[in-house]
Amino acid sequence: MEAQKQFFLQGHTRAASARIHALTKLIHAIQQYEHEITDALQRDLHKSETEAYITEIGFVLMEARHTIKSLKRWMKPKRVKTPITHFGSRSRIMPEPYGTTLIIAPWNYPFQLAVAPLIGALAAGNTAIIKPSEWAPHTSALLAKLITSVFPREHVAVVEGAVEESEALLKLPFDYIFFTGSTAIGKKVMQAAAEQLIPLTLELGGKSPCIVHHDADLALAAKRIAFGKWTNAGQTCIAPDYIYVHESMKDALEHELRKAVTQFYGEVPLEADHYPSIISDRHYQRLTAFLQEGTVAWGGQCDSERRRIAPTLLTDMNWQHAIMQEEIFGPLMPVLTYSSMEEVIQAVQAHPKPLALYLFTKEHALQQEVLSRVSFGGGCVNDTLMHIASPYLPFGGVGESGLGSYHGKASFDAFSHHKSVLFQTNRFDLALRYPGVKNALKWMKKVMK
Repeated sequence: MEAQKQFFLQGHTRAASARIHALTKLIHAIQQYEHEITDALQRDLHKSETEAYITEIGFVLMEARHTIKSLKRWMKPKRVKTPITHFGSRSRIMPEPYGTTLIIAPWNYPFQLAVAPLIGALAAGNTAIIKPSEWAPHTSALLAKLITSVFPREHVAVVEGAVEESEALLKLPFDYIFFTGSTAIGKKVMQAAAEQLIPLTLELGGKSPCIVHHDADLALAAKRIAFGKWTNAGQTCIAPDYIYVHESMKDALEHELRKAVTQFYGEVPLEADHYPSIISDRHYQRLTAFLQEGTVAWGGQCDSERRRIAPTLLTDMNWQHAIMQEEIFGPLMPVLTYSSMEEVIQAVQAHPKPLALYLFTKEHALQQEVLSRVSFGGGCVNDTLMHIASPYLPFGGVGESGLGSYHGKASFDAFSHHKSVLFQTNRFDLALRYPGVKNALKWMKKVMK
């Protein structure tokens, strides 16, 4: 860390050319290590080559290229208006890097969620220390190998390890912290940052609702919901956590969802080569315990040896069930019904603000009502997950689902301090602001309206 602070203070990361060069090197390394990244993700989570590329490798390559293309424009000081009381002066907002940053990544998208924040840190001109998740050991080791091959440790470094290493890092005087993970751990990270007044971004989670109204295109909605829920076996922070479906469409939606799952993973999903595994025995046991609640409409098959749980739909659910008390983070989908949208809005409002919300309806007025009344981090109307893939949409949570946002320019902004500067003229001096000037109060009352 001391080496990184010196490297930063010596100005090695400041110039646009240095930042673009660092991002370009990162892109080339990702391309060079693509096969090894895919292999690591397969060994940790049994991700298929296609899913690994779409959700992790290709995702960060697109983000890095977009950043390189836009970076010089983002770096330019922004001109802002100057009030009449400051006549003769000019005002600018100048983005500058924080300095040495810490990125703590989770296990569910262990490559993407380490590298995407790194892109923002490098674009903003910082150095970075990355702490990958110990729950994805093969990807953690691959990240250390890849980063070491590209950057000197005084610019970017990877610290592998578990809780002890994370706690040791959080005691250091970083200039900025970026954390992705659970709300419970996020609170501990924020507490550690608060002790040193370190600014931070928290990308957390929560129970993200998926609302299906009676006018939805059910076949299309089911495919998009199934994609959002069972990608990475539900181990996605913005996966639809539960469904609220209009009571008149419940049976039809259950049927269409089963058709979509069969189309994606075959009649026996547990045997599908491209169906992911649960990350650990502890998480597997936590999820299988939920199968004792409600009614298994379809699915429910388990394979403890390979830590696989089939896509599962649970009915006869209510908010008192244990599965509705915490983020599921797995392939189990509870289904609740409603007769009026007001029921849904009030139920969602009664719980912590979710990271995402998905609404399926063709009715524009209903879309506007839900979007205006329910607070959530981000989401989609008539789709799932896809808002995270746009570099033009800031991604982040609100309340217990997170603090701050990133992706695209939002990543650059997250890792930048926006410094306000007033450039005053020397050609003349407005004396009214100084003590003892005759009639100053009268004139200032006229000016400061």
